[in-house]
Amino acid sequence: MAMLDIEYRFSDKPLDNAEIRRKTTKDMEFYIRGLVFEMQSADISVKFSTGVPLEGERNMVFINGKTVPEILDGLDIKIPEPDEETCGCSTPKVISIGGPNLKWNEDYIEDIPDILMKNAISKMYADMEKNRIM
Repeated sequence: MAMLDIEYRFSDKPLDNAEIRRKTTKDMEFYIRGLVFEMQSADISVKFSTGVPLEGERNMVFINGKTVPEILDGLDIKIPEPDEETCGCSTPKVISIGGPNLKWNEDYIEDIPDILMKNAISKMYADMEKNRIM
């Protein structure tokens, strides 16, 4: 059985940008562990580990050996639109304030938007399933 292997490599240095989404490496680790728990709850075979990179490397998330920016490179990310109904009388409408923000500071993997991280995981999962021998 194929398995998703997610690894978060980070240095011991504290993050020096207060404008990013996840302020500490612990916050990022907690976020990824939550995603892994959701996948495991859906019977997706996934393993998560953390590591400390060599000096000079920046913090990064690897999925099956590829960095998240490498996975996202070339993907066309589409934002789901709420269904447009003429009346909307029978069901309540979803209220959203703005759309998902796809902009992030690529110097900090901790700043990656949720939709991009989930797209990277989905892409690697789809590739893994496509290459699986039945």
